[in-house]
Amino acid sequence: MKNRDLGDRIFNFAVRVIKFLKTLKRSDENDVIRYQLAKAATSIGANYEEAQGAFSKDDFKYKIGICFKESKESNYWLRIIKAAGLSEGDELEYLIKESFELKNIFGKSMKTMSI
Repeated sequence: MKNRDLGDRIFNFAVRVIKFLKTLKRSDENDVIRYQLAKAATSIGANYEEAQGAFSKDDFKYKIGICFKESKESNYWLRIIKAAGLSEGDELEYLIKESFELKNIFGKSMKTMSI
């Protein structure tokens, strides 16, 4: 996958998460989930952008590691939303799948860099 394609994919994921979060009902519990998911989903792209301008291989690896962790966290919060019955539908299923795939992409990148 080309860097720009992945960058666009991550950007689009973050935008779709933000739009999706606007559909959740306002409550103290949901607001915590909304905040955590918004932070995690947007952090993937921010750290990916930083990785593209890394000062060293170690800096690059560190930023990609954060992308991996934030992808995992995004997937966690999305699964919480589904399991708690806070939302349902095609968009939620898409976001769960996409966060899982992003996690796998960054996980594989980290394994490749370790070799």
